Amino acid sequence: MHNESRRLFVQQSLAASMLAASATGAPAAEGAAAKALPAPAFDLIMQPKPLPFDPKSLHGISERLIVSHWENNYTGAVKALNAIRGRLAAAAADANTPAYLYNGLKREQLLRTGSVVYHEHYFANLGGSGTASARLRSLIARSFGSYDAWETEFRKIGNGLGGGSGWVVLAWNPTLQVLENYWLADHGHGSTASQPILVMDMYEHAYQMDYGAAAAKYIDAFFASVQWETVERRMEAVAS
Repeated sequence: MHNESRRLFVQQSLAASMLAASATGAPAAEGAAAKALPAPAFDLIMQPKPLPFDPKSLHGISERLIVSHWENNYTGAVKALNAIRGRLAAAAADANTPAYLYNGLKREQLLRTGSVVYHEHYFANLGGSGTASARLRSLIARSFGSYDAWETEFRKIGNGLGGGSGWVVLAWNPTLQVLENYWLADHGHGSTASQPILVMDMYEHAYQMDYGAAAAKYIDAFFASVQWETVERRMEAVAS
């Protein structure tokens, strides 16, 4: 976003936050102070988040595929991450653990963490009508010239990943002050410090059961099922 556009976006978001706070009688900053302290790193045990939509409701993505994706790929990543944390705790407590073995576990932790986080973003931005609001289209257009130009690039990145693995992510980078589409080769890749706004899984497990090698048809189905209200909330969150 250009600086002028970002200022407008921030002002709108702050106004909305203040209005919400006045309606509830709570200070705008109260939510941040109420956040729980994080658990010790090795003690964190995660539970899979349920699908936030009816798996029968997607447009062009079958219930069989989405349930398999959630059960085998996402839930499998959650279980693997929990197991890796346990092994890291044991390895860290053992002074004789070789550094190369420990780093192997840390690599797996990085990859499984990415898988869990990106899958949760992916499922959360599905289950909608596929129609973005005029306001959101306008906000995206400010960074890409037009909404269509953004969508064309996002789709092109996805098609380039077809038949392999990776993610396409529209993300806000607060350090660079830019909203961009990013290419991710796997769960361990990502633009530094960027906050995902829209996430599309391009691993074959996300579409092969329905479309075989026809990745472009899956991308059409993805766009037809995007939950744009969730995407818009993410945009508002990064601008606050």
